[in-house]
Amino acid sequence: MTASLSAYLDCKPSGVEWLGDVPAHWEMRRGKTLLRPVDIRSQTGNEELLTVSSERGVVPRESANVTMFKAESYVGYKLCWPGDLVVNSLWAWAYGLGVSRYHGIVSSAYGVYRPLSNLVNPQFIHCLVRSAAFQWELQVRSKGIWISRLQLTDEAFLGSPFPCPPLAEQAAIVRYLDYVDGRIGRYIRGKEKLVALLTEEKQAVIHQAVTRGLDPDVRLKPSGVEWLGDVPAHWEVRRLAQIGKFSKGNGGNKGDEVSAGVPCVRYGDLYTTHNYFIRKSRSCIPKEKIGEYTAIRFGDALFAGSGETIDEIGKSAVNLMQQEAYCGGDVILFRSTRQIEAKYLGYALDCRPSAAQKATMGRGITIMHIYGNQLKYLTLPIPPLAEQAAIAAYLEKATAAIDAAVARARRQIELMREYRERLIADVVTGKLDVREAAATLPNDAGPSGVED
Repeated sequence: MTASLSAYLDCKPSGVEWLGDVPAHWEMRRGKTLLRPVDIRSQTGNEELLTVSSERGVVPRESANVTMFKAESYVGYKLCWPGDLVVNSLWAWAYGLGVSRYHGIVSSAYGVYRPLSNLVNPQFIHCLVRSAAFQWELQVRSKGIWISRLQLTDEAFLGSPFPCPPLAEQAAIVRYLDYVDGRIGRYIRGKEKLVALLTEEKQAVIHQAVTRGLDPDVRLKPSGVEWLGDVPAHWEVRRLAQIGKFSKGNGGNKGDEVSAGVPCVRYGDLYTTHNYFIRKSRSCIPKEKIGEYTAIRFGDALFAGSGETIDEIGKSAVNLMQQEAYCGGDVILFRSTRQIEAKYLGYALDCRPSAAQKATMGRGITIMHIYGNQLKYLTLPIPPLAEQAAIAAYLEKATAAIDAAVARARRQIELMREYRERLIADVVTGKLDVREAAATLPNDAGPSGVED
């Protein structure tokens, strides 16, 4: 998309380390000459609630899935209008800012700034402050002892250097980036849809094999469980309490983690890292800490004891590591007391029928919890041992190609996002000239405004 773009011919030093040279006709200004703080408070508290998303900028709170910023009354909270720049002073260094497209209420702790329309295009400011290049400036200007408590003051933010093209050129930059962002967005959404379809296909393949086996002509019987339906007549149907025992994981905290040591599985890893199986641990703990954790064996099933949604509660994976390993707190450990194929167990415990059963067991409002005394009622189809091994071998082969296709699609999404990030940074800092390209865009290229 940048094949026709070129660098500006006449440049000058900006005097700013992260910015380098800028086009000679651009100005360098401090934020206080382009933005003015706005502190207007709600008199009713009835305006739309807004928040700042690191991914999308200023958005309605209900669309951001956040649990913070709740109050009995929002009277006295800050107001912003379309075109205002909203800054979360604690997270500005991590993309916690953006120009609003909405009128509404934001937290009193946020900064609200109104661009001076005779000098700057609000959407150009949006692109600039959310660019990877400008984030370096915000990190330097945010002060605090801990990275999670860095704060950006009004004075520090308004003292930031802003490259400032002429207004007409700002409009061209916004138009071009909006057009390119739309094309990239469509590409990414297409790949995300592909990932969703492939994931659905994988789940369907596993569901079919785990509940019906590999023989399409096998005689079936009712399982007696709504979520399972019919199963092969020669299979058993058993609750986990009938085939094994539960125990609760113990363990210190994430501060114990080291880059090299004894493998340790934490409950969060069951959501983010492991699908069906644990082949390699994400984290390790020092040898001297193992007494504070719970030992796990090959074939043990690990369930996450808490989660944010009912759909993900009790997500599980079976340990396939052949070495000494441990699990941390908020992990529920299941150990079979009868011989069972570990890989079959991994597929069976997290397939659709099992997930449906676990969803009915979750308890909680903000955070969902599940316990061993509930999971013991989880019911599984149990084929003969040789058939378990055959099903597991089939599923490993059948899902390998799907997993590879998903990995390719996700990598393509990642690369496209990286490309978009580099392009925006290069354009808003004057490394690429888009004036000619913007002038040739079709008239129906879309409304101005780039959303990350």
